[in-house]
Amino acid sequence: MKPALTAVLILFAISVSAQQMPTVTAQANTIFVGADGRFEAAPDTAMVQFNISAQEETAKAAYDRATKAAEQIRALLRANGIDPKQAEIGFFSLSPVYDYRNPKRKLVAYRVSSSVSLKLKDFSKVAPIVQQLADIDVTENQSVSYTLENIDAAKLAAVDDAFQRAHSEAVALTRAGGRTLGELSYASVDTLEQVRPPRPVFAMRSMVAGAEAAPAPTAEFTPQNIVVTAHVNALFGLR
Repeated sequence: MKPALTAVLILFAISVSAQQMPTVTAQANTIFVGADGRFEAAPDTAMVQFNISAQEETAKAAYDRATKAAEQIRALLRANGIDPKQAEIGFFSLSPVYDYRNPKRKLVAYRVSSSVSLKLKDFSKVAPIVQQLADIDVTENQSVSYTLENIDAAKLAAVDDAFQRAHSEAVALTRAGGRTLGELSYASVDTLEQVRPPRPVFAMRSMVAGAEAAPAPTAEFTPQNIVVTAHVNALFGLR
């Protein structure tokens, strides 16, 4: 190997190793490169999440009110052409509510709480469902987020892009030094999905019976693309 190229390769490997984990010790007749890759696509799944929360003076009254709300939600889903079985319940709890201003911690009510999530492939249904859920007085904390059903395939695409970039950089550098790139002897991969935390979606309840409802907050907007990034470190031999 030419002395100048040897120095460049070793310095490059040390510099990259200092920034990216894990550390790889530079060896003679090798080249260590790192590159970032990216995959971006429109989401194919919407996740609508909300809570059911009912509070009454007795446990039975709170339970009955939550039961009525759940039946309203099942009817809402059917009216939008959705099987209620598609909705998943995350938890269900019945808990006492105390007045802590009273030194004796006075029991004042009972609260029933549960969380529900619904995956939708048809984005045109998101806006009406969000609006109709707002009209049920015991639903709260609505949120809408978007994702890819097969996120693993997106991660593999990002990794492939990162490796191709790393390989191209290694080829260019070795060609400049009058050498030929050898086989891959080591690689490490890190992937990152840019997850956007769900934000609460607030929809105004109709104040006047029969009034024309305003469009839901999500109506007519385009969901943001899902972006997956990957970083690949690769160690190649030199011929």
